[in-house]
Amino acid sequence: MRLLVALIPLIALAGCSSWQADPEDITPVPEERLRGYQTPVANGGELVVTRDFGIRGGGCYVAVMVDRRLAARIHVGEQVRLQVPAGMRIVSIESDPEDDTLCGKGDLLRERAARVEPGEKLQFRISSDNRIGFDIQQVDIQ
Repeated sequence: MRLLVALIPLIALAGCSSWQADPEDITPVPEERLRGYQTPVANGGELVVTRDFGIRGGGCYVAVMVDRRLAARIHVGEQVRLQVPAGMRIVSIESDPEDDTLCGKGDLLRERAARVEPGEKLQFRISSDNRIGFDIQQVDIQ
């Protein structure tokens, strides 16, 4: 019985962590939630950002930012492709500035520096867990 009492909170906490979407389950961010970086840039590169599935924040959009400018509002299981100039870029996630509900009132801010070479594609993953909340990490292309 003690083991069961100890395991239930751990199972509940693990349920709030996100999990990586299978490629066939990922959908593109709808056009009405794209805010920029959709036009190819001469000698530029591409940023591909995918948001995990998960319960934590599952009812809220997350703002995907490039160089601190809103690029897209992304939901769970979605992916956005962004066309950016080559060079150093700041790729970040924030609370959705266009949301006037509780979802947009948070203080989410996670930033990553990324060097984009001409013709290069960089991939990022938005995940969440109970210890650090939301995060964005660059992932290796497979």
